[in-house]
Amino acid sequence: MKGFLLSFRSEFFKSRKTLGFWAAVILPLMICVLLFIGFYTKSEKLASMAPMMLWLQFAGAILKVMGSLLLPMYVIFIAYSVNNIEHNADTWKSLFSLPISRCAVYTAKYFYALFLVLLCMCLFVLFTISFGNLLSLVKPQLRFDNYHMEKQLLQVYFKLFLSSLGILSIQFLLSLLWANFLKPIGVGFICTIAGVILAINNWEYGYLFPYAHPSIAIANMVSRANEAANKLEIDVFTKEVPVSIVISILVFIGGYFIVLKRSIR
Repeated sequence: MKGFLLSFRSEFFKSRKTLGFWAAVILPLMICVLLFIGFYTKSEKLASMAPMMLWLQFAGAILKVMGSLLLPMYVIFIAYSVNNIEHNADTWKSLFSLPISRCAVYTAKYFYALFLVLLCMCLFVLFTISFGNLLSLVKPQLRFDNYHMEKQLLQVYFKLFLSSLGILSIQFLLSLLWANFLKPIGVGFICTIAGVILAINNWEYGYLFPYAHPSIAIANMVSRANEAANKLEIDVFTKEVPVSIVISILVFIGGYFIVLKRSIR
């Protein structure tokens, strides 16, 4: 456990000034700011909408940008950026020669990538709530403050986080084994496009393909919405979510044995 904590802390200090780390903050902030500006400029057209529908429009617009294509590509980039530090500095041999088990190093790197994805999802929740309520202050006709959507937003982004785990595990392993930027990113991009196509066409077995999970998760997000009763229920554990979790665990375990036996240059 001590080796894991030391390795995890080391990952933070190595990446805190890199784009991989700051992307977790900049991406949700930039998207939410752009949507804030859009809603601010169109406030007169939106003023007649009920508070719940305003939140659905605002949060839904962010999810449309983030969910189907941007989230998988972000996860792919994060998985590569965590390992790219060692590839660029050519420090894999020295890293694994330290008096810390290879398991601790591998696990710490993976969980740091997991932490960055979770941080990004949490900031999406925080910024969505903050900018929505800010709109009700600067534009009182937009009644965001008359409806609370904190619980639903937490459920939505928690579901997106879980749906991205399969992609993260696969891309983490590929980026660890391949130093070349184009190989893991290229594979991830092609698989993401394939996943979006499968999700759009509602392929019956699309839930078995990890790169389709974020798109399917968004499509199956709302289990019931009742505008009259001001009720919105989110279905978190639809069938693609447990599949994503199982794939992530299996690839993570398999990746460890590959790394254990493989000579990393």
